[in-house]
Amino acid sequence: MNSIEIRELTKAYGTHRAVDGLTFDVLPGRVTGFLGPNGAGKSTTMRLLLGLDRATSGTATIGGQRFTDFPDPLHRVGALLDAQAAHGGRTARDHLRFLAAADRIPMRRVGEVLEQAGIASVAGRRVKTFSLGMRQRLGIAAALLGDPGVLLLDEPTNGLDPEGIIWIRELMRGLAAEGRTVLVSSHLMSETSALADHLVVLGNGRLLADTSMEEFIDARSTPRVRLRTSDPVRLRAALARDGFELVTAEDGRWTVEGMQADQVGSLAAREGVPVLELADDRASLEQAYLDLTADHAQFTATR
Repeated sequence: MNSIEIRELTKAYGTHRAVDGLTFDVLPGRVTGFLGPNGAGKSTTMRLLLGLDRATSGTATIGGQRFTDFPDPLHRVGALLDAQAAHGGRTARDHLRFLAAADRIPMRRVGEVLEQAGIASVAGRRVKTFSLGMRQRLGIAAALLGDPGVLLLDEPTNGLDPEGIIWIRELMRGLAAEGRTVLVSSHLMSETSALADHLVVLGNGRLLADTSMEEFIDARSTPRVRLRTSDPVRLRAALARDGFELVTAEDGRWTVEGMQADQVGSLAAREGVPVLELADDRASLEQAYLDLTADHAQFTATR
């Protein structure tokens, strides 16, 4: 009921296709990270889903329905696309009251989401006096106002301090755990890595990946183990017999390419070699993402 369904979605501006034949689903119960270089089509896809732009072809639906067909859209979908959208002359409370009245949302929800977003103490201030981080919190409060089953958030941590980043991370994961559908677009790989369970990656308007976080990283990682041992000579000899090489790393550590930690651990135990530290050394999300999107970035700096 709350799933997002994108089917052969295309948006063309003249000869340029901002979105080019996209097909993917965003499912409830998990946080889906929406990634891609600038100009990849992420914001356009979100705008098409919310009916803010009209698709050239294809469909973007929520539970099989278009957003514009919902009689009570804020009860179904909460979105933060632009933290600057709130009228600067209104107070935060009045901004939310206006939205609540427009969608027949009980006024008690205004106070609840102000508290939830941590801005109840400044609810009487005009939005134009807010910092970017406070505007982000207000935008998230607005997205939560109708207690929706679907959340679409574009760069939700922009302008937030460390406490705010931890708050939004816990909030999104909590909403997903309740069975809601959460789609979060971000350029911050560290935050996406800490937040998302699943990834949808675009490049030049096309789908590059639709997979779990773990599978995405593993597919772009060469197995490697990082370790410390007090007897590298014997371990090197044992590894060489199986066709592997012990290579010097930094801080007195060693690495072995092409093996996993449990394999090295078993070999060391069999040979009686003491191992002081042992861990799989996987690529980071950032490394895997850059590897996938290197040929799809619209803007790149020279070195």
